[in-house]
Amino acid sequence: MSVRTFVIGDIHGALKALQQLIATLELQPDDRLIFLGDYVDGWPESAQVIDYLMELENSYHCLFIRGNHDAWCEDWLAGKNADQVWLFHGGAATVESYKKYTAERKLEHLQFFNRLMNYHVDEYNRLFIHAGFSSMHGPEKEPYSSNYSWDRTLWETARCLDPRIPTDSKLFPKRLLLFHEIFIGHTPTLYYDIDVPMQGGNVFNIDTGAAFHGKLTAMNIDTRQFWQSEIVQQLYPQHKGRKI
Repeated sequence: MSVRTFVIGDIHGALKALQQLIATLELQPDDRLIFLGDYVDGWPESAQVIDYLMELENSYHCLFIRGNHDAWCEDWLAGKNADQVWLFHGGAATVESYKKYTAERKLEHLQFFNRLMNYHVDEYNRLFIHAGFSSMHGPEKEPYSSNYSWDRTLWETARCLDPRIPTDSKLFPKRLLLFHEIFIGHTPTLYYDIDVPMQGGNVFNIDTGAAFHGKLTAMNIDTRQFWQSEIVQQLYPQHKGRKI
């Protein structure tokens, strides 16, 4: 069996959905997993998600991208005061999930967050990034590093692109042409009443709203086949997740 590469969307503390999804993939030792960020905030098992990701890291070739929620949590674990906006947008559940964790274990989690990547470009010039970038010269020339985990203009550009426009047209956005393909999370497809991955031009959005009333998704980046968990709300019936 050839090596498979799976890209996985925003998890937001939904350990049960993540475990269910990983089980459906029937992973082989050489498979690669690329996580697009936002591992925490929303459902009640954020700290436990990090535990599980660290276990996967020991068994498979994993790449972890930093999301905006991960940056908030990283700051808090590093000793900064909890950002009030973060607490409102799921951070309170994350803080609660760490209540029984020792200082030593929190430090191990902080080291995990410190290792997160802002973006990754593979050997086929495919970009993996949480949100996007604004520079016309690519993410390595991005003047505002926060755009890696916050930008929505790249996805909005791709989403509004007329599919009839070929890549060699002067009308095709030059920013998108920098890469063969781009895989992102951050903007839930539920915003468009869609619960499966979306494509705009050469950009693929894998955030199918696990933080809210959607599912967690993994996609094989070569075949485009995708797998999904159950609706996360059904896995945590006593919790509400985040408000969309």
